[in-house]
Amino acid sequence: MAAAGAPAAGGSPTRVLLFTGKGGVGKTTTAAATALRCADAGLRTLALSTDPAHSLADVFGVPLGPLVAPVAEGLWGQQLDAQDRMEEAWEDIRRWLLEVFRWAGVEGLEAEELSVVPGLDEVFALADIRHHATSDEWDVVVVDCAPTAETVRLLSLPDVLARYMERVFPVGRRVTQVVSPLVSRMTTLPVAGDEVFAATERFYARLAGVRELLTDARRTSVRLVVTPERVVVAEARRTHTYLSLFGYHVDAVVANRVLPDGVTDPWFDRWRAAHAEQLDVIAAGFAPVPVLRAPLQPAEPVGPGALRHLADALYGDEDPTARLGEREPLRVRRDGAELVLELELPFTDRDELEVGRTGHELLVRVGPYRRGIVLPDALRRRHVRGAALRDGRLAVRFADGPAGGVDPDASTDGGRPAPAGGATADVPATDASAG
Repeated sequence: MAAAGAPAAGGSPTRVLLFTGKGGVGKTTTAAATALRCADAGLRTLALSTDPAHSLADVFGVPLGPLVAPVAEGLWGQQLDAQDRMEEAWEDIRRWLLEVFRWAGVEGLEAEELSVVPGLDEVFALADIRHHATSDEWDVVVVDCAPTAETVRLLSLPDVLARYMERVFPVGRRVTQVVSPLVSRMTTLPVAGDEVFAATERFYARLAGVRELLTDARRTSVRLVVTPERVVVAEARRTHTYLSLFGYHVDAVVANRVLPDGVTDPWFDRWRAAHAEQLDVIAAGFAPVPVLRAPLQPAEPVGPGALRHLADALYGDEDPTARLGEREPLRVRRDGAELVLELELPFTDRDELEVGRTGHELLVRVGPYRRGIVLPDALRRRHVRGAALRDGRLAVRFADGPAGGVDPDASTDGGRPAPAGGATADVPATDASAG
């Protein structure tokens, strides 16, 4: 039976919903409840877990493994185990690395462990998401992601690997082709051959199109699950910043386990006050991103009945697959003779932000994360005039003239100083472009 507010199946690209949050906030139950509601609406739905500590099967109450398996009518589930596929795609590279380590005197288990890059399996989680989303087998793919820190690292992989492959890989291959004969005559050091480079290209090809899919707001949304607790909300704010930096669309915040109004015992008064304070912080801090509320359930939400009850409380008559918030993380607009690139960086402090330019890229660093934004042609021919941070949005101005210079006296406020106590800060920008 279709749920209230249910979307119609068929005819549209697969919708991808990513759920993440601090460990223990209920992201798995929220994802499972959303998936079950989509299936009840008649949509072909896949619930997918990329969390290494899988609990999706426990929440549904059915056995799940690395293969897609039925959960309920219209709903299937999968708990990714990318180890086998990783070993298959990485085998040629791993074999060469083992030779290098053995040449260096590292043998046995140590060499085996060093030949596999930590976190490599995350690449295959991304590849599987893309495969399912482009297979035409599903109307909705609901992803139970790992806790927030791992999710940010996972979703930054397409940027990091693309940058590496585009800049380092071609150079490394050319250098290897030139020096390999010389090295082979002078030393026994194993040199990467064509089969290693071919394996690397196949490995990278698995990510082809992943970034385009996951940053397409018409298809993919991230939903942050929080509980009304100070530490949890603080981590969610940082996560929102980092996701925005990489161009991912957070279309809703789920405030989970909110103390119900029906609980009147005085013992809960301090909890109620703390929850009310943090709910105000969530509503004000994440605006205009909508906030969905789910009350603390009377029992652990496990099994179809409890999950449907949670979904009803969370969505009401709303369509769970709708794009709930539509603010764009990145856009370019014209302001007179200048073009302004704007990037959403909510909750970012001036002191943790660095902006620079090199060649055809704008480099933005927030805390430990850095993104290289490839500039469109219209901006490549211009120089950076200045940058400023206002209300969680970074604005970088590009003026006419050849790239390679920055006007240090200019800012996005036309050179006016920020008002006392205001939310505007000029950001030093460097332009090291060669044109």
